[in-house]
Amino acid sequence: MWNPFKSDPRKRLQKKHAELLAEAHRLSTIDRTRSDALVAEAASVEDELINLEKGEQ
Repeated sequence: MWNPFKSDPRKRLQKKHAELLAEAHRLSTIDRTRSDALVAEAASVEDELINLEKGEQ
């Protein structure tokens, strides 16, 4: 049965990815090291998202 309150894992990962990239952009002029770390974390989230989408096909 369809549950309207159940979160979609793709949307959760997309939101997390966007938040990480936004924070990395904000920090890019302040603290380059932390910015690069956030970009790397966003890349790993993107890989998870790609693997999730491949699994559904």
